[in-house]
Amino acid sequence: MNLDRHEALIGGTWVPAGKVIDVDNPATGERIGSGAASDQQLVEDAVVAAAAAQRQWAALSPVQRADQLDNLLAALRARRDALVDITVAEVGVAVNIARPWHIDVALDIIASAAHHARNFDFQQEVGHSLLLRRPAGVVGAITPWNYPFYQLAGKVGSALAAGCTFVHKPAELTPLSAYMFAEATIEAGLPAGVFNLVPGSGQEAGAALAAHPRLDVMSFTGSTAVGSTAGAAAMANLTRVCLELGGKSSSIVCADAQFAAAVRATVDSCMLNSGQSCDAWSRLLVPQERYEEALEIAGAYASSLVVGDPASEETDLGPVITASQRDKIAETVSQAIQRGARVITGGPTREHGNFVTPTVLADLPVTDPASQHEIFGPVLIVHPYRDEDEAIEIANNTAYGLGGSVWAGSTERALAIAGRMNTGQVDLNGADFNVEAPFGGWKQSGIGREFGIEGLLEFTELTSVQR
Repeated sequence: MNLDRHEALIGGTWVPAGKVIDVDNPATGERIGSGAASDQQLVEDAVVAAAAAQRQWAALSPVQRADQLDNLLAALRARRDALVDITVAEVGVAVNIARPWHIDVALDIIASAAHHARNFDFQQEVGHSLLLRRPAGVVGAITPWNYPFYQLAGKVGSALAAGCTFVHKPAELTPLSAYMFAEATIEAGLPAGVFNLVPGSGQEAGAALAAHPRLDVMSFTGSTAVGSTAGAAAMANLTRVCLELGGKSSSIVCADAQFAAAVRATVDSCMLNSGQSCDAWSRLLVPQERYEEALEIAGAYASSLVVGDPASEETDLGPVITASQRDKIAETVSQAIQRGARVITGGPTREHGNFVTPTVLADLPVTDPASQHEIFGPVLIVHPYRDEDEAIEIANNTAYGLGGSVWAGSTERALAIAGRMNTGQVDLNGADFNVEAPFGGWKQSGIGREFGIEGLLEFTELTSVQR
């Protein structure tokens, strides 16, 4: 695949943009390609093309749309290895993380959407009423750089399954996997205009898309600050919004849990993708009497993680996305140390380039900025708690509510604690990720849900027919 791209995909045709944005490899700093710098006119043309295609796409039966998604999935699976390679190159994520967590799970999500298109009953009876779930219309999607292909899959599968057409604006730092997805839609024979791609900056292409009056749904994943701006622009047109935003998730470890395994799993979650995950368990909460034990386990395990070449199968953490992100993480850690944080391992120093040392900090108040704000780097904050009520209070006392975990000696106890956590999803005792479970957040972590039936319903409108 040509990594130097200068065009947008509009109505099935590659349309040149006047400018391009270079794409750099975070691990080496080398330029590896480019993407179009789509302007407001290209965004306008893409939305018009999506609107023109929407009626025909919605007129297909859900089973026919499922067949089209299956064709797309086959084209993407044929590109699996190339998608892994391009994700490692543009994101800097370690290859043994990119393969399962960026690409394979994304393919599973699209397969799930096809399954629901084929099996979900879009007409349901309630008494003497018939509830019609109909396509919402044109979807504008803005996705982030940390999981570019995965985030696209989480939106586009459900949207197309529901009968919507799609305009995608990927992050300007990581457009290359989106180009590969677009090529797959052409090979799979999706009708022209069903999927449109407008790479570019958030300030120009993203702002134009979010504010477009012909959108019926605007789906955004990214920071809470940018998401609130994009959501406000969409809501000015009363466009429905689905926002998946930031997080500061807690992992509550009870004294009767498999303690060492729980602490190490929390470190793994925090450091996954070099700490650049919105739902990372970035706060570890442990019983006061086992605080020092937890710090010893967490510090030893974090310091054992391999930071290095993301293309190596031996690497656990690649670089963070940019030098500015690296510096922001280092400054956050430095300020926390100045406020009294104890460094268990790591610290504000960096390995080299954009590589950041896994860091574990202790002895901070739960109200400290490092414990309240999303750092988006490989930094774990550990807090002790006196009893179960205090653990839940600490977990809930942030502006966010996206993820979390509970580790306890019994599923019943873990479930009781999870039921009191104000967050969108909680894993109990290391449960596996489930693409059928709805994903999204409470509070400033967002609005709406992705994946499974709930993700499909985000892209439908409801008509009640009384008979």
